[in-house]
Amino acid sequence: MTEHFDGQEAWAAALRAHGRRVTKQRLAVLAAVERHPHSPAESILAAARAELPELTAQSVYVVLGDLTDLHMLRRFEPPHSPALYETRVGDNHHHAICISCGRVEDVDCAVGHAPCLTPHWNPDAKPMTIQIADVMYQGICQDCQQAQKLPSHSPSQEKEK
Repeated sequence: MTEHFDGQEAWAAALRAHGRRVTKQRLAVLAAVERHPHSPAESILAAARAELPELTAQSVYVVLGDLTDLHMLRRFEPPHSPALYETRVGDNHHHAICISCGRVEDVDCAVGHAPCLTPHWNPDAKPMTIQIADVMYQGICQDCQQAQKLPSHSPSQEKEK
C-alpha cells in the first residue's frame, strides 16, 4: 500500500503518530517535498524558505534525515547526483532518470509482486529473504530525444508496429 499524505492536517497527524512534535519547520519541509518530488535538499530548502524565510539549511537537513528515518520521506541516490527526496513511501516503486536532463519519473513495480525481482544466488552465497528491490532505470526522456533528434524506443511503440 502506498502512503501518500495531502495537506497539513494529514502531515500533522502522521508526525504525532510517529511521536514527533508538529513544528512549522517539519510542515514546511514536508510541503516542499510534496510540491517538488524527487528534489535534492538544496531545492527543498529554497522551496520551504518561500513559506518559512528564517529556515536554516541545517534545520532542513535534520528534518529530512529524521523524516526519512521515520519512513515519512523516501531518500534515493541516483548516480552522479545528490540524494533526492519524495513523499511517496510504503510501496516498492522504482525510478527512471533521464541521463540527459536529469528528470526523474516514478515507475511502478514492473512485473509480479513486491519485490519484483528474484535474485539468482551464487553457489557460495548465503541467500536472504528479499523485502525490497531498488531498481533505477536510466535512459533519455522523450523531450530530450526530440531536442536531440534521437529515435524513440519504448515497449508501447514496439507493440504498435
